[in-house]
Amino acid sequence: MLKTTVFEQLKTAMKEKNTLAKGVLTLLKSALDSAEKEKGSALTEQEEIAVVNREVKQTNQALDGAKQAQREDLIEQEEKKLLLLKSFLPKQLSEEEVKAMLTEAGVTKGMNMGDAMKIAKPLLAGKTDGATMSKAVKDLI
Repeated sequence: MLKTTVFEQLKTAMKEKNTLAKGVLTLLKSALDSAEKEKGSALTEQEEIAVVNREVKQTNQALDGAKQAQREDLIEQEEKKLLLLKSFLPKQLSEEEVKAMLTEAGVTKGMNMGDAMKIAKPLLAGKTDGATMSKAVKDLI
């Protein structure tokens, strides 16, 4: 389970006094714990990946804000956080790989965007981000 891995890395970060990793891992562990408590049972792998994706998305937003404010110190810190969070996600597919999978799954030209996304979301959950998925679907239809 992902939660166990996060906890083990958190212990290591605490021993090494790595404050950035400790902060990120504590945040991730807390998010996983609260999602599990909310559900009332252990999370599935897909649900864990969804929690990590949510944290990645928030970190990306913080990174964009830091770039707009031209804060080099924050940009560097957010990029390190992002790298650490992405290490918990499965290998992300490229846009070409996403298009190939969608074509195989039956997404064709002239298809409604909503119908195409209904096929794409369960197929690609955790394997790519929403922006890449959406762009690939738009290109195909």
